[in-house]
Amino acid sequence: MTIANTFAGQFLIAMPSLAEPPFARGVAFLCQHGEDGAVGLLINQISEYRLGDVLAQMKLACDDPEIADSPVLIGGPVQQERGFVLHREPGNWDSSYRVNEDWSVTTSRDILVAMAAGEGPRRAVVTLGYAGWDAGQLEQEVMDNAWLTTRADEHIVFDTPIDERWLAAARKLGVHDPSQLTGYAGHA
Repeated sequence: MTIANTFAGQFLIAMPSLAEPPFARGVAFLCQHGEDGAVGLLINQISEYRLGDVLAQMKLACDDPEIADSPVLIGGPVQQERGFVLHREPGNWDSSYRVNEDWSVTTSRDILVAMAAGEGPRRAVVTLGYAGWDAGQLEQEVMDNAWLTTRADEHIVFDTPIDERWLAAARKLGVHDPSQLTGYAGHA
């Protein structure tokens, strides 16, 4: 697989046929995609936690109520005890993965320390867990019409209300009512 045909840095937008949580009406940001499989973070499935809860569990103080009240999302069903921070500025964090020239994902404690102090990335999404696909699985799901794909959009990730992200991502593709899409694909 070449870099040109990877889904990394793109959104996966769940078709209505994907009805099981957490993928129902899901929008996943693809962090990695290659011959060995894919890893993504759901960006529109809210958890019961706020960032202040996560920081307190890690024994980190946060005096900024806006930061403490930031939502934490369900990134996917795999390793839901593990945190991921999706952000734009690369930074010098201990454990960051550069998705492309625009996006990074960080999993190390130092980014949360910086965020608690108001010194982290200006805009970030924090998730617990991730979504994973085995080799060839994502490609098959796209061919089976389970997902639509489009380039990730920072406005949708950071500025669009969480419950409107699925619709906003679909509208990027010109689909104004994704609930009307069929769950079958035609192949010539």
